[in-house]
Amino acid sequence: MILPRTATTFAPPVMEARRWLEGVSFSADLPLINVSQAAPVDPPPAPLRQAMADVALTRDDAHLYGPVLGLPELRTELAAQVAAHYDGSVEARQTAITSGCNQAFAAAIATLCAEGDEVILPTPWYFNHKMWLDMSGVRAVALPTKADLLPDPEMAAARITPRTRAIALVTPNNPGGVEYPAALVQAFFDLARENGLALIVDETYRDFDSRSGPPHLLFQDPQWDDTLIHLYSFSKAYRLTGHRVGAIVTSPARLAEVEKFLDTVAICPGQIGQHAAFWGMQHLSQWLAGERDEILARRAAILDNMPKLEAHGWALLGLGGYFAYMRHPFDISSGDLAPLLVRKAGILCLPGTMFCPSDDTSGAQQLRIAFANLDTAGIVTLFDRLAAFTHSA
Repeated sequence: MILPRTATTFAPPVMEARRWLEGVSFSADLPLINVSQAAPVDPPPAPLRQAMADVALTRDDAHLYGPVLGLPELRTELAAQVAAHYDGSVEARQTAITSGCNQAFAAAIATLCAEGDEVILPTPWYFNHKMWLDMSGVRAVALPTKADLLPDPEMAAARITPRTRAIALVTPNNPGGVEYPAALVQAFFDLARENGLALIVDETYRDFDSRSGPPHLLFQDPQWDDTLIHLYSFSKAYRLTGHRVGAIVTSPARLAEVEKFLDTVAICPGQIGQHAAFWGMQHLSQWLAGERDEILARRAAILDNMPKLEAHGWALLGLGGYFAYMRHPFDISSGDLAPLLVRKAGILCLPGTMFCPSDDTSGAQQLRIAFANLDTAGIVTLFDRLAAFTHSA
């Protein structure tokens, strides 16, 4: 029996986790702490919402189909800011706007892969990347990471076959949080180029990278677009998750193929969301710097509070972006532990089993904590609850 495409992959993990809340009551003394999803719950800042309202009220063309590859002014601004951020060279014709970063990944895969082709994904992997490969008939080749959650280019090289079409990296990483060193990203770029592969680099969380200066030097290569497919999201930077605005930066030739995909899926990205991203890029740099500072303060709070968990056998494996990735000390799988944490500790998080192949036992000992919506006081409460939790609780 041939299965339909959607049956070839697993249920959406965040939606699956939300079902664990059904029938569970949370008291005023133990309210739910939701660290399952890496998306800001606060709305965009008031000036941005006003700008969006003005567009909706005064721009008749904002309610029509727009260019398939996105608004020209947004593409131009994106090119300029990517070039400045990475101290490289990017032209507007090398950029396109998508309906969220997931669609950017889907579009990239559509231009790269045929049935039975392969893409190398470091594990723990971003589950939506794995899901799209499954539904595209593309084999996800797992690349286990080292103890520091960083992938090894030599291990990746050993996994390249005649069917390999790309290597996909996420930095700062989802779910691991780790920020890939520039030299490591460069090594993967060189490996991809030497083997005629694409290197997909998803930098959805780049605005919250703790480092100063360019996080890598790929855009400084004069021919970067013969290998690099760069993905980005405006959702996290400007709190536009519901408006689905992402981006892909690559060669004009590949974007001609991307256009075919986008035109048949959504025709064009949402216009109001695009205008919002453009306004945000022009006016909210100082505000975004403050958002980054707040995320880095929460990251510091996690480091400050880790000793209380380490005393009980927990370990911090990775930290960065919106994520803390942890190893738990209990003798049960994280797939069973995570629902138990909901019922017994009022904590909703995702188990490592959602980020690994079924035959990878490391996921059973791991949990992802998405801390974007917890202030420092909330982080203290979260760690106190985890420290007090026992398997028999």
